[in-house]
Amino acid sequence: MRNVTGLTCVICDKTYPADYAGYVCTDHGNEGILDVRYNYERIAGSWTKADLDRNRNRTMWRYRPLMPVRPDAPVPPLTVGGTPMYDAAPLASDLGVARVWVKDEGRQPTASLKDRASAIAVVKARDAGAEVVTTASTGNAAAALSGISASVGQRNVIFVPKSAPEAKIAQLLAYGSTVALVNGNYNDAFELCMLAAAEYGWYNRNTGYNPFMTEGKKTAGLEILEDLSWNPPDAIFVSVGDGSIIGGVHKAMKDALGLGWIDRAPRIYGIQAAGSDYMVQAFESGEDVLTKAPISADTVADSISADLPRDRIKAMRAATETGGAYIRVSDDEILAAQPLLARGSGVFAEPAGAAAHAGLIAAVNKGLVTATDEVVVLSTGSGLKDVASAMKAVTAAGTKPMHVDPTLEALKTAMQKGNNE
Repeated sequence: MRNVTGLTCVICDKTYPADYAGYVCTDHGNEGILDVRYNYERIAGSWTKADLDRNRNRTMWRYRPLMPVRPDAPVPPLTVGGTPMYDAAPLASDLGVARVWVKDEGRQPTASLKDRASAIAVVKARDAGAEVVTTASTGNAAAALSGISASVGQRNVIFVPKSAPEAKIAQLLAYGSTVALVNGNYNDAFELCMLAAAEYGWYNRNTGYNPFMTEGKKTAGLEILEDLSWNPPDAIFVSVGDGSIIGGVHKAMKDALGLGWIDRAPRIYGIQAAGSDYMVQAFESGEDVLTKAPISADTVADSISADLPRDRIKAMRAATETGGAYIRVSDDEILAAQPLLARGSGVFAEPAGAAAHAGLIAAVNKGLVTATDEVVVLSTGSGLKDVASAMKAVTAAGTKPMHVDPTLEALKTAMQKGNNE
């Protein structure tokens, strides 16, 4: 924590000391999300890009000088971070843009970007001596906390809506978490988790409440920049539910600018499903996200389904401060993008991850991305998280297996039939 100068409220700019034991601004309650501030001059004086090049630790912890953790704090043993980013030339060619890279967060230990935040949460919880860590989630953050906790023997209690995909619930139970399937949506699970954390004194990992979750998620943005030799892309496309991931990507850009490692930030585009488009509505109308009422969210992309994005202030700033935008895409567009992304890059994304690519397609059609642009699509989780949706996607794309008897003649007949269709 030696590089942290304080935690500042995103609403009123009130600053709390680096060792502040609370989660939010005392003047604004649960809406008073805090932003971790760093002494960039001090960091730059002792840590350089050359130091990073020499560091053989390829996990997220290679960015520890830009993290709100003690330099000697023990970290979970799972390999979090260091996910690949692929130069997807077929996608760039299909869309008529200069370059498309796909950052594959499905390669994390529990198969989503949320492992980055949960790793920070477990470190902070153990530093605080917490017996139990808790979170609410549509599935991925829950699985992340569950898996990271299992790796260090940390007790945890998870709240998820009972509608969460079975594969995600299976992860939680396999890791041995205490799981509460809530008869309601994500917002109901979140509120119950908040009440339980306050009642029992559990460490609260919830996105859009615990200020340190942004600091874990931003490491994906730092990796994007490092993989591109600190030459920022023109744009980054991020699917948005609660808003913490896009806020984290923005924080990575601000950190790199603060250190003088980049000279500009890329445009950041937030992509939302049409059935969960709170941020798009606010962006288009100019509404204040602090006072805008919740919506009723419903989308096939469960990971980005949110009635009220909890980290909405940081999320909105990510787009507005970088010259980006918020874009809505339909569930049909999301499902169509899933096989397109897989076939054009080899990355099999869950619907929320494919939403980012659907957003890129929409942005090209709207003229927001041009032929000279180089862009990154952040794929946030594995398609194996929701196989039912993947099957809908490939069926809609007209892809189906051949059914053949175990003879060469049967295979030839089936292949000939396929060629004629």
